[in-house]
Parts: sequence; structure tokens; C-alpha cells
Amino acid sequence: MNAPANAKAAPRKAGKTGATSFLTTFRQLADSVGPEDAPGLRRALAGLIAAAALQGFGLAAIAPLFTAAATGPGLGEALVWFGVMVVLMGTASALRWVAQGFDFDGRMVRATWRLRSRLGAKLREIPLEQLQDRRAGELNSMVLGNVDENLLYALTVLNLVFTAVVTPFCAALGILLFDWRLGLLLLLVFPAIVPLYRWRRPALGRGKRILGQAHQEASADVLEYTQGLPILRAVGRAGEKAERLSATFRKLEQIQIFGHRKGAKPNIIVASVVELGLVAVLGVGVWLVVAGSLHPAALGAVFVIVVRLSEPLSTFILYTAMLEVMEAALERIAALMAIRPAPQMDPPAMPESHEIRFEGVGFTYANADSPTIRDFDAVLPERSLTALVGPSGCGKTTLTRLLLRHFDPQKGHVTIGGVDLRQIPADRIDGLVSVVFQDVYLFNDTVLANIRMGRPEASDDEVRAAAAAAQCLDFIERLPQGWHTPLGEIGGRLSGGERQRISIARALLKDAPIVVLDEPTAALDTESELAVQSALDALVAEKTVIVIAHRLSTIVGADQILVIENGKLVQAGRHGALIGQGGRYARMWAAQGARKRWSVAG
Repeated sequence: MNAPANAKAAPRKAGKTGATSFLTTFRQLADSVGPEDAPGLRRALAGLIAAAALQGFGLAAIAPLFTAAATGPGLGEALVWFGVMVVLMGTASALRWVAQGFDFDGRMVRATWRLRSRLGAKLREIPLEQLQDRRAGELNSMVLGNVDENLLYALTVLNLVFTAVVTPFCAALGILLFDWRLGLLLLLVFPAIVPLYRWRRPALGRGKRILGQAHQEASADVLEYTQGLPILRAVGRAGEKAERLSATFRKLEQIQIFGHRKGAKPNIIVASVVELGLVAVLGVGVWLVVAGSLHPAALGAVFVIVVRLSEPLSTFILYTAMLEVMEAALERIAALMAIRPAPQMDPPAMPESHEIRFEGVGFTYANADSPTIRDFDAVLPERSLTALVGPSGCGKTTLTRLLLRHFDPQKGHVTIGGVDLRQIPADRIDGLVSVVFQDVYLFNDTVLANIRMGRPEASDDEVRAAAAAAQCLDFIERLPQGWHTPLGEIGGRLSGGERQRISIARALLKDAPIVVLDEPTAALDTESELAVQSALDALVAEKTVIVIAHRLSTIVGADQILVIENGKLVQAGRHGALIGQGGRYARMWAAQGARKRWSVAG
């Protein structure tokens, strides 16, 4: 049977496909819980290994116990061995209980929370250029699903693995002390699963990594479909998109079926080898009893031990499949954590003024064929309004993202107050710049909480003052629960103009000295535009303001207008001077005027 095409392609995206050593897995697991809990986790793992070993030696005590009990004069000896078995088994149970206390007392849950927090902090510091190709659903699957696979069931899975490996090995060692022939046979059966496991593990690892990648893709598709459902319904394409989602589910199903089919025969082979080996041990034991060199009671003890060990040994490969899931999750988490943050230049510095300069800036997106920004030079004076204009894709938004340090230019540098952005700590850059986007993102939280994101320590009165300045009070008071009304996913309870004013209120509360406006009124009706424009007037007072403009009529009063084409600055000046020069800006102005006249005539 051939593998599904998608299943074959997946390993290239899933990352590493080779097997990881158990020692490496344990080290990664300890790293993932963090320095706070790594010692406790190591103690828990050591406790589980010790418990599995004691359980094996306790099973081995059955052989001398049965033999002593079967001989009348050996009753006292039988009681001694019974006591030994009870102590070993009881100690094993106590050790296992103490070790799994790492789960029971909530330390593993807290470690999971801290790991998610570290992942969240990592996402905040990773350059956005490296995140923009990752779908939100895939990151959601990593932060939620992969963390759970990594930690929440780790001790349970490892306990099963230790019981399947350490317990039989120690039982065989114990039997070796009682009867070297039976012990040696058991020790010969036990190593037989090692080459079988090494043969099976690479394919098992590849399969789990392919499956993990497919789960991430399915999670991303589900999230995308759910978020886009209102638009899909509006354009009558919900069914078509559902077909694409169904195709993702079919791909996932094919990978799962393929994995089960490919794994069925090897798993049966492993289980058969183990079972046949144990049966062979019993057969030799029967032969020794018939030959008179082994007491029948000892053979009965071996029967008990074999029955006890056969299932965990036979299902060892299945337990390691769960380990592979855990290892694949660890690898995905480690890959994200390995992404380097934007470099910080020394010494760190903070600007004393807020003039912005682009000096010889060049920037090319990853995998792009040509630069987006080319040799760009511009000065944006403090407390001035600068408009960026030009055709779509000319680089206007990229310039603002460079200012926000979502990524760094490959050539030249950007400065605020004469300080290179790379010298300013990332969290301080966020405090210097407020952004009002054309497409506003609000969180599924209350009005109060959404505005307070601009400055979390702000009082309720300060939040209300910012909302009043942003012309928000009229619609907030109409909401069912007023300030405490949840706004729904992406602020779906509000209109576009209302969402925009909440965004402006958030920026007003932040009160950053630099404000970036990404055409915030472009998609609004006239009434909403007037309200938003009034709110913007309050926001930009005494600030260094950058406006990305498509409607030139909105920026005729700008202190300077920068005309950008193909990533280059082709004109700069005030509206009147640019009209007088002719060139690109004058043509854009004439084209927009002609379109207005056409619209009125129509």
C-alpha cells in the first residue's frame, strides 16, 4: 500500500523525523517545566523508576515464596519471603504515590501554566516577520494542545513505560538469583524487544510528527472557518469553504488510517515475539520440572510472573507511541522557543525628543523577489503631522511597521530622537507609539477592559475620560450592560465606527508621544467619519503623527506629505507645493478629483 500523498509531504513541514534518545527526552521535559519544578520532576521520575524496580523484585520473591510454602518444613521461610514481597510491593506503591504527587498536588498544572506563559512571552518578542507565515490556529494548537501533550500526561505515560521495561528486567534479575536458568531465559526474552523497538521507532516517530502537523493544520482551518463564517455566509460561500474544511479532515483521517495500517503488522510482530519468548520460558520450566531439576512450585511462580509481565511487555511499543507524541510536542515547542528575538544594541537608551528619521533604509521581506523599501530617507519633525501616500503595496505600511520594530531594516536605520530603535528596549518602543488601524481588533471582553488595554493601571475615571474624548459615551450607554458589556469576538457587537472610536479611546488613554494612523476613517460612513475625526483631533494634539492616507482630501493640511512609489520617496512637501510641482502627487490628486466628479455625475 502506498502512503497518502499528503502524508508523504508532511515530514518536510513537520520538522525533525528521527528518533530522540530517552535521555534527551527527559532533559527536554525537565527544561519545559522550568527551573522552578525541574528538580521536583526529576525526583518524581526517579521515584517511578525505583517503584518499577521494587515491583519487579517483589514479583521475583514469589518464586522462593511458592517453593518454601510447598515444602512443609519451609513454612517459616515462606512467611519471611511473604514479608519481603509485601515490603517490596508496599514500598513500590508508596514511592509511586509520592512520585505522582507531582501531578496530584497541582505542580504539573502550575508548570503547564508557566510554560504557556513563557510561550506567550516568546511570542511577544519574536520578530513579527517570523510569525506572519504561521496561522493563528497552528499557534493555538501549539500553546494549548502541544503543552498538554508535553506535560499533563507525562508522568502517567512514563510510569507505564517504566512498568513495561524496568519491572520485567528487575524481575528477571531476581529470578536469576533464585534459579539462574529461568532468570537467564527471562533476561534473553527481555533484550529481544530492544532491536524490535529500535526497528519500529523511526517510523513511529515520523508518523506521530506527521500526525501532529496535520492536527495543527486542522486546528488552523477550523479557526479560520469559524472566524470567517459571517463573511462566507454573506457571499454565499459557506458550503464551499466547508468543503475545504472537510478536505482537511479527510487528509487527517487518511493519515490516521495510514498510520494504523502501517503500525498494525509491526505491533503484532513485537507482541508475538514477546509472547512466544515468555511461552518458551514456560516450556523450558516444564521440561526442568519433568527432568526433576526444578520444583513444580517454582514453575507455578514463573507462571504468575509471566502472566504479570506479558501484557506490559507486549504493549511496550504502544506506550512508546505516546512518548513519541510527547517528543513531537517538545520539538515544536523547542523550535518556537529557539527563534531569536530582535537583537538589542548596547548600550540601551531612551530618546529625549520624538523626531523620527529614516536614514538609508532598505527592507526586503523574507522570500520576496525584490525590496519593499529602497534607500528611503525622511525626517518627521517632532509634533508634526506627516502623511504617507502612494499606491497600494508601495511600502507605506511597511514603514510604520519598521517604526514599531515589528522587524528591522536590512540597510540603514530608523531613529527616534536620534536614538537607533535597536537601542531602545522593545517594551519601551511600545510605550512610545500608539497605533490606530483601519481594521480594529477588539477582544471578547468588556468595554472597560478593551479601553484599559492602552494603560492597564488607569483608573475607571481615566478610562471614562478617554472614552468621552473619543466620542464613545453615546453608544456605550446604549449597550445592555453599559461599560461591562462583552463586545464579542473581534468586537462583533459594535459597528465599524464604534469599534474605531474604542480603538482611539485606547490610544488616548495610552497617551504615547507618537501616533500612527492607518487610514482610520477609510471604511466609515459620513456620520461615523465625523465622529471618528473629532476623536482623532483629540488624540493627535501635540503629538508626532504619521497618517497613511488613501483619500488625499483628508491630508491637505498635513505639515508634510511623503509620496512613495515602489518603496522609494519620490516627492515630499506640503499639499500646495506638491500640486505646483506636478508629478506623481498631482496626478493622484487629479485622478481622485475626476473620480469624485464622475461619482456625482453618475
